[in-house]
Amino acid sequence: MDHKLPTAEGQVRPMTKLEPQEQQEVWLKAVELAGGKVPTGRIVKDVVQRIMERTQVPNTYQIGEVCQIVVKDNPELRGKGGCWGIVNHVSEFSCTVKTWDGEYTVGLQHLKYFNYLPAECEQVQEISDRISRVYSSELEESVQRFLESLGKLKRSYLTHLEAKVLSLLELETGG
Repeated sequence: MDHKLPTAEGQVRPMTKLEPQEQQEVWLKAVELAGGKVPTGRIVKDVVQRIMERTQVPNTYQIGEVCQIVVKDNPELRGKGGCWGIVNHVSEFSCTVKTWDGEYTVGLQHLKYFNYLPAECEQVQEISDRISRVYSSELEESVQRFLESLGKLKRSYLTHLEAKVLSLLELETGG
């Protein structure tokens, strides 16, 4: 059999997350999909994705649960790293989460459990809704950054001062 070897770094980079025996399986499958030729990086990436999904644990997120967005290797999530996401739809390999500035469909590898109790999830939902009502591109950049930082807290409550500042912003903006 004529063994095809990679000719570019982009063809092997997607395989670095896999075990050696899986890498071999991916390469052989990618060569097969490329019609017996050296596969493109895109083909290799697609085969890697299928293998990762095949070996993935089932999606155990529940609607209403709070998780954290983890950006790693996903440019579409840039600026959302660390943000709260409130799960409002659960799929096999992803969840749709609501943040203070919109909804995002996020792969499970980009979500991290917070393990909040139901009451804490409700508190985060309420805070997130309040931030959403107040947040707008019309606000000064420093105020926008303050609101964004509230949406990334590692706790399910606001301090007394944070709550007062948010209440003031709600009064000022009619939120």
